Amino acid sequence: MPTTISQSSLTFLAELAEHNTREWFSENKKRYETARKEYINFLNELLLEMQTFEPVVHGQQGRDLVFRIYRDVRFSNDKRPYKDHFGAYIAEGGRKSVYPGYYLHLAGNNSSFVAGGLWYPPAEQLKAVRQEIDYNLDAFKEIVESEDFNQRFGGISGEKLKTTPKGYDKENPAIEYLRFKGWNGIMPLTDETVLRKDFMAVVLDAFQALKPLNDFLMAPLQDLGED
Repeated sequence: MPTTISQSSLTFLAELAEHNTREWFSENKKRYETARKEYINFLNELLLEMQTFEPVVHGQQGRDLVFRIYRDVRFSNDKRPYKDHFGAYIAEGGRKSVYPGYYLHLAGNNSSFVAGGLWYPPAEQLKAVRQEIDYNLDAFKEIVESEDFNQRFGGISGEKLKTTPKGYDKENPAIEYLRFKGWNGIMPLTDETVLRKDFMAVVLDAFQALKPLNDFLMAPLQDLGED
């Protein structure tokens, strides 16, 4: 039987969103530890299954890919001490990687999702990907405008520039994609889907569908590393 996510984990996360205080968290620390362990166990099995189509997962462990539950509130107006979700980023170099990867966001209140692509890359990587899209627009469109990609992810998501990126003309046929600051596919998940016995298969299916996008985005970044 594949590893599953329990209702108790989603309930904990939903209640954490409602009672985001150090006092409440301290009183419910054991629930947090149980839910986190379940999430990491799910990730470990997910990584094993992903080896059939994604070489970068070899040797990676779930515990190393999970983001901390504690929020850094030093420079934020939002002073809530905890994140109200579990998140893990699967990519070459681990959770802090600047490379394209896969993300699993687990939360209560029908707020879970899977995602993939490149999230706000540094300037050098951003420039390289824009150039790749400009040079190979047809190949990029074949991925992100396909019927399958749009049915799953609703097209490319991400914040856009309001103006034209430096070095590009507003008449460039790729301009709408070049304005992105990151390129992501995001698929929302209901609590009902997360709790299904075949949830592992749902995530794997989504990640496989995201691999062509990740491969396209990775190509120019590999070239950077070789310079």
